[in-house]
Amino acid sequence: MSDDRAFIDTNVFIYLYSGSVSDSGKRVQAYESLIKYDCQISTQVVNEFSNICIKKLKITANNIQNFIKQIYSYCDLAYIDEDTINKAIEIHSKYKYSYYDSLIIASAIECCCIYLISEDLADGQKIEGVTIKNIFL
Repeated sequence: MSDDRAFIDTNVFIYLYSGSVSDSGKRVQAYESLIKYDCQISTQVVNEFSNICIKKLKITANNIQNFIKQIYSYCDLAYIDEDTINKAIEIHSKYKYSYYDSLIIASAIECCCIYLISEDLADGQKIEGVTIKNIFL
């Protein structure tokens, strides 16, 4: 692991744990990111991950809990607070990302990350010192 801090978006964990054969290449890239960077996540990422596992992937509660324990072994957890919410609203207003994407970006900024690893945002865009990086391109 390097000293480079990276905030990891939910989709990275979905590829890591989906079990889909078609996602195997992305699974490898997701895992490599977790071991390459000093990884950060927020409570939002954990909640989004859990929701997708339940609704779309139909993963059992016990397996979801085990996956989350594994995620915590790779990533530090940041909590969303009033400052994060206010920052997200500012980012939404300025950059026109959805509120939830803006909340991810705000969390990455608050965690002093160099990168935000995400498939859903504009690769290469820099927002307040955080560079969005799509590892799946």
